[in-house]
Amino acid sequence: MLKSYLSITKPGIIFGNLISVAAGFFLAAKTENVSVALLLATLAGVGLVIASGCVVNNIFDRDIDQKMKRTQNRELAKGNINIDVAFVYALILLLSGTAILFQMANPLSAVVVLLGYIFYVFFYTMWYKRTSVYGTLVGSISGAVPPLVGYLAVTNYISLEAILLFAMFCLWQMPHSYAIAMFRMQDYRDAGIPVLPVKEGIHKAHRHMKAYVVAFTVSAMALFVLGEAGYEYLVVAALACFMWMKVTFRKIDEESYIPWSKAVFKVSLLVVMGISGVLGVELISLPI
Repeated sequence: MLKSYLSITKPGIIFGNLISVAAGFFLAAKTENVSVALLLATLAGVGLVIASGCVVNNIFDRDIDQKMKRTQNRELAKGNINIDVAFVYALILLLSGTAILFQMANPLSAVVVLLGYIFYVFFYTMWYKRTSVYGTLVGSISGAVPPLVGYLAVTNYISLEAILLFAMFCLWQMPHSYAIAMFRMQDYRDAGIPVLPVKEGIHKAHRHMKAYVVAFTVSAMALFVLGEAGYEYLVVAALACFMWMKVTFRKIDEESYIPWSKAVFKVSLLVVMGISGVLGVELISLPI
């Protein structure tokens, strides 16, 4: 039973988001005093709030999940967990995570994580995901909140650097999400989810993905120019962005778009892990 309740929090999504939380934290920590305790509290707080959002997503998407091969065996889709109990579970996770951020980081980080939660649960899960081709864009806003919260947990104020970090992760979400939609196209068709590749075709999605990767590259470089990222960051970010652009700009057709989209997806993960990792390495290498 414990494993079932853990599965509806989507641990893989939590882990991926915590990498971006660390990126924001490490970037801000270059100019502010931090502690390991603050880092752990920030990761725990954000992780619990994300877990809550994922549980609510599982509750509201159980009808869609039953239609998709990838998700039809989820516990809530199969009816193995009581809906009312799942709601209480989600509420406990939300309140616990918000309280940790409020008490151990600062109220601003708690407010911002709640705003991200509202965007994910109400605007994305309950509304745009099912009704609009712009659902991915709405989802990218909530997806860019974790690194911003990591940054704010350290600084307790919103700066140009924080806004740039937020924009960068918004842009990263788009080609990453479209790539998933392309290699799982049939699942999205079966569930009636109006993502861009399904509604407008793979070639239009391809053009959008190229534009977003270019915009992400510009924002990643701007973070070095305007922010506190060092030359190690510049080298890693430039190399990661070049790899992502090289893969994304390949020509595609009806036979090649699935392996191509899987390659774009894999490189997108390397990009975010590389950038987050180098910010951490730069922080460790700073003189004490």
